Amino acid sequence: MTHPGGFNTRAIHAGQEPDPATGAVIVPVHLTTTYKQDGVGGLRGGYEYSRSANPTRTALQEALAALEQGTSGMAFASGLAAEDTLLRTVCEPGSHIVLGGDAYGGTFRLISRVASRWGVEHTPADLNDLDALRAVMRPTTRVIWCETPTNPLLNIADIARLAEFAHEHGALLVVDNTFASPYLQQPLTLGADVVVHSTTKYLGGHSDVVGGALVTADAHLAEQLAYHQNAMGAVAGPFDAWLVLRGLKTLGVRMDRHQANAARIAEFLVDRPDVAAVLYPGLPDHPGHEIAARQMSGFGGMLSFRLTGGEEQALKVCERAQLFTLAESLGGVESLIEHPGRMTHASAAGSPLEVPADLVRLSVGIEDVDDLLADLEQALG
Repeated sequence: MTHPGGFNTRAIHAGQEPDPATGAVIVPVHLTTTYKQDGVGGLRGGYEYSRSANPTRTALQEALAALEQGTSGMAFASGLAAEDTLLRTVCEPGSHIVLGGDAYGGTFRLISRVASRWGVEHTPADLNDLDALRAVMRPTTRVIWCETPTNPLLNIADIARLAEFAHEHGALLVVDNTFASPYLQQPLTLGADVVVHSTTKYLGGHSDVVGGALVTADAHLAEQLAYHQNAMGAVAGPFDAWLVLRGLKTLGVRMDRHQANAARIAEFLVDRPDVAAVLYPGLPDHPGHEIAARQMSGFGGMLSFRLTGGEEQALKVCERAQLFTLAESLGGVESLIEHPGRMTHASAAGSPLEVPADLVRLSVGIEDVDDLLADLEQALG
C-alpha cells in the first residue's frame, strides 16, 4: 500500500488511480452490497460483499496506510468503532491496559464502562513518568494507550521512548494521532504498533462525516485486525469513505492554516490577564515543547486555556463566542469552542481523568485569523 512521493502527493494519489474503465480521476462511490461472481468463488478483485470489502473503502484504506507510512489501513464507522475492534483483537478477559492520564473521554468510557464488563482492566498513568509506568505495568498488560497531543490538555508524550518501554514489557503501543494528523506526525516511524484516528476530525476536515481508522505496519497484527473488522462489521460505508478520501486531498494545506491561526491565537491569549494558562505545544514554555518539536513537523490547530474566573467565566466565554461555534468535535474548517468538563469529557467526571472546570478548548479553523481574534476579544469581555 506504499506510494512514492511527498505527503501531499500521496494524499492525492495513493490508492486513487484513475478508474480503468472510464478514466474518472476521482474514485467512484461504489454503492453496492454484493458483487457478481464469475463462477462459484470466482471473485473480481476479491470483492464479494461490501462488509468484507468495498472498492471505495479500499482506496481510503490504501491512502491512510500511505500517509501514516504503514502497510495496512482499515476504515471504520467511527473512531470508537475502530478502538473497540482494536481492543477486542489484542485483549481478552483478564488483560490490562495502561491509559494515558488525560485520554479522550470517549476512549475512557469505552475502556472503563464497556471493556471492563468484559473483564479488561485499566490503570491511568502519566506517560511521561517511566517510574510511574513501571509501577503500574503487569504481566497481563497488553496495551499502552497514548494520545499526543492529548485531548483536551494538549500534553505531549515521547512516542519513541514509550514504544521502547512498551516492547520491553511485552505490550503494544497504540497512539491516537487524531489531534496531530499524519501530516504533522507519523507514530509508526517512531516505533508505535498501531495508529488510531477519528477520521471525523482533521482527515475528513469538513464536519460532514463520522469515521475511524486503524493503521499498522505489522503484517500479523494487520491480519488479525482485518479479520475482526469483517467479523464485527463496524466498517465505513462507501459514501463516508469517499468523503474522508476527499478530505485527505487537502489535509496538508488545511493543517498549515489551522496551525498558523492557532499559533496567533495562543500568542494573543498568553497576554490576557484573565487567562491563567494557555495549553499549546507551540509555546516555548509548554512542558512538552521540545518533544513536540522533535517528533512533529508542526504544533497543530488545537489549543485550550484556563481562566482566572473559574468555571463561571469559562461557561460565559463559550456562550458569548459568535464566530467560534459552541459545539463538540474538532478538526473541521470552521472554528469551534467548547467546555470539556461539561461536554466532550463529561464521562470522565469524578475519575482520575477529570478535566479542570475552568478549561475552554478551541478547535481553530481556517477563517481569517483577525476575525477569530476579534471574536475571542469580545467573548472574553
